[in-house]
Amino acid sequence: MANRFYNAFDSETLGGERKTDYRSAFQIDRDRIIHAQAFRKLQSKTQVFLSGEYDFYRTRLTHSMEVAQIGRSICHFLRSQGGPMEADFYIDGDLVEAVCLAHDLGHPPFGHSGERTLQELMTPWGGFEGNAQTLHLLTETIYENEAGVRGMQATRALLDGVLKYKKLFSEFARPPQNHFLYGPQAAVRTFVFGGVPIPVELHAGDRLNAFKSVECQIMDWADDAAYSLNDIVDGVKAGFLTPDRIEAWASGEAIGAEQQRLLDQLFNAIRGDRLENVFSAKIGGFITACRLRERSSFMGDLTNRYRFELVVAPEAEREAQFFKKMANDIIFESPQLQQMEHKARRVLFDLWDSCWRNYVEKESRVINILPPRVGRLIEAEVTPAGKARQICDWLAGLTDGMIVRTYRRLFDPEFGSIRDLS
Repeated sequence: MANRFYNAFDSETLGGERKTDYRSAFQIDRDRIIHAQAFRKLQSKTQVFLSGEYDFYRTRLTHSMEVAQIGRSICHFLRSQGGPMEADFYIDGDLVEAVCLAHDLGHPPFGHSGERTLQELMTPWGGFEGNAQTLHLLTETIYENEAGVRGMQATRALLDGVLKYKKLFSEFARPPQNHFLYGPQAAVRTFVFGGVPIPVELHAGDRLNAFKSVECQIMDWADDAAYSLNDIVDGVKAGFLTPDRIEAWASGEAIGAEQQRLLDQLFNAIRGDRLENVFSAKIGGFITACRLRERSSFMGDLTNRYRFELVVAPEAEREAQFFKKMANDIIFESPQLQQMEHKARRVLFDLWDSCWRNYVEKESRVINILPPRVGRLIEAEVTPAGKARQICDWLAGLTDGMIVRTYRRLFDPEFGSIRDLS
């Protein structure tokens, strides 16, 4: 039975037509993501704690898989609730799964520390943003080769689904720290909107960034649900979150009756060794907190993806925000993770400087420190901004282990491994 929720506009692909087979257009999107090298690299990229330190911590890969499961479950739940969903009119779980699996592809090594450092380095050259880098990867580099193939020919619905932010770097009054698209991605944004002009009022403030397809909204909430709860679980297992530390943190917060109830649940779960069971149930509650409602927008006549929006129960949103703040204040602001940020800055700044001096400032080039293919891509660029983007792409594509080994080969006299030259 055909799904009337989607039409040819949703399944049109960027970069020309692609071969079709027994799979739907959105299943092909999902499969191309899963089998991409960029997706496999997520197993060695930091989520909260450094990848590889302990086997049970979440990585970007396991996080993406959990987000995909939550996103797909939201689709099933919404469909089970009936109107406006029907047997032949529903949000496609394969599409949402693909969006969720792809949502962190562009994030660099060292987690958010790496993202902030690359943004600092790239501010003169158009900025760096994890979500913009995901779009850049899907449309330009995920299957790039020297024969001219670029991107994965993704559907419009998939590209729109990963577009958490739609405002260009150049459209801000001053260089933003995050939540933007790269300048050259204006063409992708135009494709996503089918060439329909963006209403002037959406350019005011942050309104354009808040304008998301329903699949993007599901991914965004699934992401919030996953890391607001799972970061707490990992933090407890790592010893960062203990009852004493949580109580000390709570003493400086405005804790009302609702927040105290959440704290009591958390303490009981920790002391009763039931943390994973309790927080798994909370994920189920976040899924069933979702509803759909109709909305009016300039894209509503072209696609049902903008005729409906996701509504999350306010108490679920408050709970997610409470646990996100706890994790940020106790874990991410801890000396241990701040030391990680210091290391990320040192490693990325030093590698950037070496690449810049040897590949951009021609007069000082003395050694070939990059893989030959990356060097050729930099050479092919005719502007400093283009060369900077290629260096940034290489750095962002490294895993935690790869970037540390590269750094040690260049700067540690005691390290001489040549086994991994990628």
